[in-house]
Amino acid sequence: MLFSQRKKLKVTLLHLFVLCAAQHSAQPEASQVKGLVGTIHCFPVMVLKSGNLLYGDHGNIANVYLSKQTSTNLEKRFKNRLHWNNVTGFFTLSDLQIDDSGVYTVENTDEGKTTHTFQLTVYYVLSKPQVTVHDNISCSVVCSVENGREVTLSWYKGGEILNQTSSPDHNITLSLPLKVDEQNRDSYRCEAANPVSKVTAVVPHSCIESDPFKVTDGDERTQGHLIIAVICVLVASGLVGLAIYLKKRRNGHSHADSPEREQDDVQYAEITHIKPAENQEERTGIQGLESLRDNPNLTVYDTLQ
Repeated sequence: MLFSQRKKLKVTLLHLFVLCAAQHSAQPEASQVKGLVGTIHCFPVMVLKSGNLLYGDHGNIANVYLSKQTSTNLEKRFKNRLHWNNVTGFFTLSDLQIDDSGVYTVENTDEGKTTHTFQLTVYYVLSKPQVTVHDNISCSVVCSVENGREVTLSWYKGGEILNQTSSPDHNITLSLPLKVDEQNRDSYRCEAANPVSKVTAVVPHSCIESDPFKVTDGDERTQGHLIIAVICVLVASGLVGLAIYLKKRRNGHSHADSPEREQDDVQYAEITHIKPAENQEERTGIQGLESLRDNPNLTVYDTLQ
């Protein structure tokens, strides 16, 4: 008899365990939904005639009865932000805030009673990360962004993640340093992300011009060619200048020597001054010339005779 009672007790306990397990499995799992601060969230369960919206331990925060919305136990922080659309039958919550995160349950009593549970998590809108040059010589940069719920800050090179940081303290600024390869500067990006959004920033152009004395292999070859070209130009200029100088000097000597050569080549004749005769007869040695001048009709022959 004692054995029979123990057996009945075991069967009863087994039935209770199966019943509790069945009830637990009948509870719907909460759907994970996400929202951004300042945006609108819609709970996609139709309540066309009657139903309720419950929030955590606060109970009903909205009630629909005979296709009209009435509010029960409405929290002040939901005032003017919680609405019901009589066309779609959806509840919506506008101007989301961080503390709106929590468990929401939509009860539909149009025909019987059904419930749908949502786990809403609200995130801050990410600010754009800032990349600043920390060291110009080595092209070291630092990326920083305001922290928030589940925010991660990462450095990428192409599609490869280089390093990442995060913090549970939402009141700090996340920072992540990196030494950048100047030749592949454009392949780097800093990314701030949370489960609903992401924002990226690139390395500033000042980093690639940070060290004017730092020369790469390609720059060394180019610089060597430039040096050779400059040397060739200088040598050619010197030769041209020397040629011009020598030509000018030779021309100067030629002009200086030419008067002396001209003096050597010229022979001067001795000038003899002849004393004029006292009369015309003495100069000519011909007598009777005076009579010829006085009588032009006479001929030379007549005069000679």
